[in-house]
Amino acid sequence: SLKMASDSPESLMTLCTDYCLRNLEGTLCYLLDNETLRLHPDIFLPSEICDKLVNEYVELVKTDSIFEPHESFFTLFSDPRSTRLARIHLREQIVQDQDLEAIRKQDLVELYLTNCEKLTAKSLQTLVSFSHTLISLSLFGCCNIFYEEENPGGCEDDCLVNPTRQVLVKDFTFEGFSRLRFLNLGRLIEGVNVETLLRPLASLAALDLSGIQLNDVGFLTQWKDSLVSLVLYNMDLSEEHIQVIAQLCKLRHLDISRDHLSSYYKFKLTRRVLNLFVENLVNLTSLDISGHTMLENCTIPSMEEKMGQTSIEPAKSSIAPFRGLKRPLQFLGLFETSLCRLTHIPAYKVSGDKNEEQVLNAIEAYTEHRPEITSRAINLLFDIARIERCSQLLRALQLVITALKCHKDDKNIQVTGSAALFYLTNSEYRMEQSVKLRRQVIQVVLNGMESYQEVTVQRNCCLTLCNFSIPEELEFQYRRVNELLLNILNQSRQDESIQRIAVHLCNALVCQVDNDHKEAVGKMGFVMTMLKLIQKKLADKTCDQVMEFSWSALWNITDETPDNCEMFLNYSGMKLFLECLKEFPEKQELHRNMLGLLGNVAEVKELRPQLMTSQFISVFSNLLESKADGIEVSYNACGVLSHIMFDGPEAWGICEPHREEVVKRMWAAIQSWDINSRRNINYRSFEPILRLLPQGISPVSQHWATWALYNLVSVYPDKYCPLLIKEGGIPLLKDMIKMASARQETKEMARKVIEHCSNFKEENMDTSR
Repeated sequence: SLKMASDSPESLMTLCTDYCLRNLEGTLCYLLDNETLRLHPDIFLPSEICDKLVNEYVELVKTDSIFEPHESFFTLFSDPRSTRLARIHLREQIVQDQDLEAIRKQDLVELYLTNCEKLTAKSLQTLVSFSHTLISLSLFGCCNIFYEEENPGGCEDDCLVNPTRQVLVKDFTFEGFSRLRFLNLGRLIEGVNVETLLRPLASLAALDLSGIQLNDVGFLTQWKDSLVSLVLYNMDLSEEHIQVIAQLCKLRHLDISRDHLSSYYKFKLTRRVLNLFVENLVNLTSLDISGHTMLENCTIPSMEEKMGQTSIEPAKSSIAPFRGLKRPLQFLGLFETSLCRLTHIPAYKVSGDKNEEQVLNAIEAYTEHRPEITSRAINLLFDIARIERCSQLLRALQLVITALKCHKDDKNIQVTGSAALFYLTNSEYRMEQSVKLRRQVIQVVLNGMESYQEVTVQRNCCLTLCNFSIPEELEFQYRRVNELLLNILNQSRQDESIQRIAVHLCNALVCQVDNDHKEAVGKMGFVMTMLKLIQKKLADKTCDQVMEFSWSALWNITDETPDNCEMFLNYSGMKLFLECLKEFPEKQELHRNMLGLLGNVAEVKELRPQLMTSQFISVFSNLLESKADGIEVSYNACGVLSHIMFDGPEAWGICEPHREEVVKRMWAAIQSWDINSRRNINYRSFEPILRLLPQGISPVSQHWATWALYNLVSVYPDKYCPLLIKEGGIPLLKDMIKMASARQETKEMARKVIEHCSNFKEENMDTSR
């Protein structure tokens, strides 16, 4: 089932392939002359492994921005004595003439070239070297493969006057391709004579001529005894075409669908044409007539339909011509036709726009070769996910992920796909999604952000990331996601809503992560970016969420990370702090965030001298009286001063205000706080607070530290009692009680903290044994 497929772990083969491709030098290869990859001489690989290496390589280059393509990758497979290739699928700009040339000695059975626009007529010659073994070939969208460069003058000097021009190769045919059965020439450029090209093929079984305009398809009848699949998507049909198709009596799959937006089609489907197909193509199991206008009524009036259950029996079909089918079709393409909304459709799988099942079938059927249709189908899925509940969530998610990976550079798919992902990953669907699937979503979202500087895609991607637990679920791409967000925030012209979401994400990413993560992000320019945002908001005299989140992010990223604290000071952070206080005297949340950050700076001994100015000390002292945000602002101001006091009277290098006067104000502030205050703060470690206990130089700092511990273990015992015990706080408190210099009230409080922790321990002891 699909659920199992998405949740099962990667196979060992896949994991090994991925590892080898990411570490070619350390595994299969060595570097010759420091530049060319060479296979180790003792390596011999069968086609099962080589095919997977090549196909996965193409996938990685296409979908993983961190993966570096190798100039000489395809040369690793040049010798069939050590490597065998049989079935490979190459796509887009990744493959060039010399890559195919490198593997020309291989006996390829299946070669799919999809949208390989860099291939020229040189590759036609290489194809000839596979002619004796090739069974399946696709040249879909390889729009330059029939062009060669011609230098008209032929001499060196003339090239400057007449640069090389592209000329169409007229003489290539599939002569000698005796085993070729399956051929896709979709989107072949005009001017190539399809009939001449194909004539030498003895027994074609499947042919795709999507997007090619041919007035005469009579030549197709030469394969009437062998052709089982014919695709004529976007070919403008005529009565002559229909008569030829009706003669291809072995057909099991017929696709005459079209993109009804792409151009004006004269041909309209009629009841008679469908009847003709049903009567003559007796083996038909799959038919696609998506995008067609029905000229006359093919539908059975509803009064003739029996009330009750829907049925796929042809005899009960709401589409009259299909009542003649011997058995239901396996697939019927009705996307963007009126027929898909009927009650009885005699097919097991229908693509259409009526309901979720039809829409998912459409995305599945059209993703690879028809992005223009796929983006409209994904748009319908977006509406379903937004307005009603998706019943096939995993399938929907996987199809959207596949479409986004497959069409990384298609703006329409990136916009509709990223919007659909937002709704498909939100909280109501959360339980149904595996870690693996959610990681795939994150990967395609980051790909979208990387490829598109376009506002809608960026906003959709940022919003989708908000559906994940941050930082936990993004940790496996930590560096990349931070770089992308900082890149968005550093753009000169900014969309206000994206800026707000990106700052929120940045803040969440540096909250509750290890210090090495914080240091790495600091080195990426995180501190500088946040200060720039604050500067801009100050200039506009705006204190909005971006301003508050930016200060909050700085508070988080400086937590126990001295390098980032130093960066904050070096980039004039204190100047911005004072300007914000002055500009926004009433903004309590802002004051709390700013002082939380300064508390982190004050914990770093080497940086404290920079805080020792009359101006800063006066500001901190005045904030002791602040009632902003409960006790938070006053508490943080007192914390900053407690660390400064801890350096002793000789470090007090200013005349005003006096040290004793500030100490007095600190005592008054602490005594005014309610010990049961619920807190807007989250300590991962008590180390900076515990540092202030074993000292006699500043009793007020000792008291602040003890008050902080008492408040936290009283209000949040489950969280903070174990932390205090684990970090060795109890012996420090006991020692402090014995100190002569400690104030009596501090000792009283310390005893209460110890008592709280021992009660907590007793209550939580395991007595079940």
